[in-house]
Amino acid sequence: MSIRENVTQLLAELPEGVQLVVAAKGKTPEEILEAVGAGARIIGENYLQEAERAFEVVGARVEWHLIGHLQRNKVGRAVKLFDMIETVDSSSLAREIDKRCAQIGKTMPVLIEVNSGREPQKSGVLPEGVESLVREISALPNIRVEGLMTMGPDVGDPEDARPYFTETKKVFDHLKGLGLPGIFIKHLSMGMTNSYRVAIEEGANIVRIGSKIFGESPG
Repeated sequence: MSIRENVTQLLAELPEGVQLVVAAKGKTPEEILEAVGAGARIIGENYLQEAERAFEVVGARVEWHLIGHLQRNKVGRAVKLFDMIETVDSSSLAREIDKRCAQIGKTMPVLIEVNSGREPQKSGVLPEGVESLVREISALPNIRVEGLMTMGPDVGDPEDARPYFTETKKVFDHLKGLGLPGIFIKHLSMGMTNSYRVAIEEGANIVRIGSKIFGESPG
């Protein structure tokens, strides 16, 4: 099936209230345009440089989410392009985003990345560290914490990912219940091609899907 057909099918399948982020890592602007033509409204990029190249072609007709790790020395460029940064995992990164947004008069919606699998090679805050990080950055005027994101394992049996999603949803519900000023907990970004159905069952309202749309990358 074509990119267009895959997007159309996915959008028809997703429950009401669940947003599709097209994970466009390694894809050409033309491939992204095909997904947009089929109704995709949010493009997720892992790398700033790839996003900048795609943005030149696709432009601001869609929302752009950063779904990969953000290095502090690239924050100034990132805040000009992205509409949401889903991968905030430290107060130092949050402060840099806040500072750079202040310089251009922008407030950046962000999600806190949760390392729900407690995997040392992955970025993200451990579940028990999320509340203190959110409290620490809640007073920053130019960012707005809007929820959580987690990766979970991206291969294997989708059921293996369920405990990661369940734990992240618990943290999400806890944060929501705190009613912290300036914090708007509404987005829970979980699940990829392999695991998005399980993620939705566990409460995800944003799913990040790439290979189901574009096909498996060679190699």
